[in-house]
Amino acid sequence: MAITESTNPPGILVAGCGKLGGAIASRLKASATVFGLRRNPDQVPKGVHGIRADLTRPATLAGQLPDNLDIVIYCLTPSSYDQQGYQDAYVTGLENLLRELGEHSLKHLFFVSSTSVYAQDDDSWVDESSPVNPARFSGEQILAGERTALDSGHPATIIRFSGIYGPSRARFLEEVQQGRMSPQPPAPFSNRIHEEDAAEAAAHLVRLAVSGALLEPCYIASDCEPVRLDEVVDWVRQQTPCADPLPDARQGGRAGSKRCNNQRLLATGFQFRYPDFRAGYRAMIHQN
Repeated sequence: MAITESTNPPGILVAGCGKLGGAIASRLKASATVFGLRRNPDQVPKGVHGIRADLTRPATLAGQLPDNLDIVIYCLTPSSYDQQGYQDAYVTGLENLLRELGEHSLKHLFFVSSTSVYAQDDDSWVDESSPVNPARFSGEQILAGERTALDSGHPATIIRFSGIYGPSRARFLEEVQQGRMSPQPPAPFSNRIHEEDAAEAAAHLVRLAVSGALLEPCYIASDCEPVRLDEVVDWVRQQTPCADPLPDARQGGRAGSKRCNNQRLLATGFQFRYPDFRAGYRAMIHQN
């Protein structure tokens, strides 16, 4: 499956074509032949070619992959949130996919990762060269998946997303409105990216790869303003009616306290639609 010069559109496989994967696929389908792999292919976006397979069950993959793939975007989420679920999603599934690809050469492999691989808890800035030493088994399995991608023999890029939020991921906003969030200052730093920017960032990097641009092995995808959690909560409470904090309201975040540097992503020419939490949450509040 060597890549040759032709006028044919590139072949792109989104392995794990769920919420984020489907949004990425939708952004690429106009200029590529896009395949979406998931257990229920009827749920892939219109214009994307569905492939029925379970990446944790190798037999379901046999003979299912198109023979004209240039790009693979690996975008799985765990089916269970225990160690086995994370290992299946981030490591075993990718190993099975790579095994099915065999000797076929890709132009690029993208692995959707998370900034949870960073365990920093001292308010420090982290970038793509910062030490990774996950504090939880989830981060350990995600990091193992990153290494599997980078060692795959294909040109590979890791995209480390911070907390993705948006209209379809509104839990935090709802918790603030219901009085279930009451972090005390100074709360830990938090990092986030709007779901539209997350999908577009991945699509942007894919387009660069298709065009022949040289990509770095890793990019942090996070918006332009790390901010303490109490500041976000206070701002939301000023923008929309919120219940008084409940006695058992959550006090803090779950991801340490670090500030994610997105300069490498910005240097590729990517532009955020929602560069900070105010822009993103304001749009969500006004939609309601």
